[in-house]
Amino acid sequence: MTAKTYLVTGGAGFIGAAMVRRLLVDGHGVRVLARCPLEKATRLAGVQSEIEFFEADVRDGAAVVNAAKGVDGILHFAAITATDKFYETPDQVLDVGVKGMLAVVDACMKHGIGELVLTSSSEAYQTPAKVPTDETEPLAVPNPLNPRYSYAASKIISELMAINFGRKHFDRVLICRPHNVYGPDMGWSHVLPHFVMRMKRLAAEVLDGPIRFPIQGTGRETRAFEYIDDFVDGAMVMMEKGEHLGIYHIGTDEETAIADAARMVGDFYGRAVDIEPSPAPEGGTPRRCPDISKLRALGYAPRFTLAQGLPVIAGWYDENAGDAPETQ
Repeated sequence: MTAKTYLVTGGAGFIGAAMVRRLLVDGHGVRVLARCPLEKATRLAGVQSEIEFFEADVRDGAAVVNAAKGVDGILHFAAITATDKFYETPDQVLDVGVKGMLAVVDACMKHGIGELVLTSSSEAYQTPAKVPTDETEPLAVPNPLNPRYSYAASKIISELMAINFGRKHFDRVLICRPHNVYGPDMGWSHVLPHFVMRMKRLAAEVLDGPIRFPIQGTGRETRAFEYIDDFVDGAMVMMEKGEHLGIYHIGTDEETAIADAARMVGDFYGRAVDIEPSPAPEGGTPRRCPDISKLRALGYAPRFTLAQGLPVIAGWYDENAGDAPETQ
């Protein structure tokens, strides 16, 4: 790729910061827009002097316009992504998702920025008719009364905006849908960090025999967990070779049952696990695994299995358990 200057919204977040680091390694200029001050952007430690940093809310249109002046493209990652927030504060999820996208599009049009990369989500199609699921799966909000779908709705709106503004006002719009990206320091409100913290606590309480391990759902539900380095690789392949208005699933086709993921966490602690199922939150999907043929055709191939990546994330959360919120 020719060296460019990019603005990364949400660039202090888990995925955004990983993309910032990769862009720098590949020789690009990087600006970051994030709500936290630079000194609290811990995921950017070691590269803070190499970026331009703008502390602002992505919903602040004037701030986004200011940060975007002179860049070649915008990578839009800013969003509220914690699943518990979908249920607790769906109004904020929608507010950040929709207003943030409006601000980004307006900034691009204000400055004549021709390249926009939107990070959407597999949540946009919810419960797919076919697994593995390709990019043609219809997008859906099954029940507007379920607050969980606030996030999916914000991503559907964002995709529609990216495509329909992109037809007229952009040279190149790319949309990626990440699938269950994980890695060290991904945040505390996700299933794998929850499992590690729960297993650590139960292993200390139950010294002998199998650990009775409660989970939401039956345990037969599946996800395709993608290590953060693989996501970054896939995003860079998409940016280099993807087509204008193209939508790309970035993930792995290794489908894993949630119960098996819990047992792998138990293996990290050297403990056997007896799964205790419980009712799943309304609105979850029983299976999720992307068809990544479209991105594979451009040269992408995931490098990490869950068996390789999970001990890395488990080790990080075990070591940093003292920083966990009290609810963990």
